[in-house]
Amino acid sequence: MKISTKGRYALRLLIDLAQHNDSGFITLKDIADRQNISKKYLEQIVPILTKSGIVQSNRGFQGGYKLAKNPDQILVYDVLVATEGNLSCVACLDTEVNVCQRKEDCTTLYIYEGLNQVIETYLKGISLQDILNREQSFDYVI
Repeated sequence: MKISTKGRYALRLLIDLAQHNDSGFITLKDIADRQNISKKYLEQIVPILTKSGIVQSNRGFQGGYKLAKNPDQILVYDVLVATEGNLSCVACLDTEVNVCQRKEDCTTLYIYEGLNQVIETYLKGISLQDILNREQSFDYVI
């Protein structure tokens, strides 16, 4: 499994929205400027996040985007599944039911199933709020 630019940028976009959660709807231009990401690329990512129920959009005057849920309800796992589609480490585990002809004789299948479970558990254990909390713990004042 390798996280694409789409997945990484989606996470950055959502963290930016979480950081500015009290500001109402945020324009993609503002996010693009702060995150140094192409606005055009963000325009390709936002519909995926909107369709997944992670982001809300508002058109017109004072339009833009905001989180559809509280930051503590948005899991990194859900963001990456929405943008990447599948997080499996091997092709035979891409679908709900393993249809590999060798699955009964595969001596290494348990390794990949275990790895998938560890990845899923880890990513489901991190919310946007957790990321914000970690970031804030590094704000030192001297």
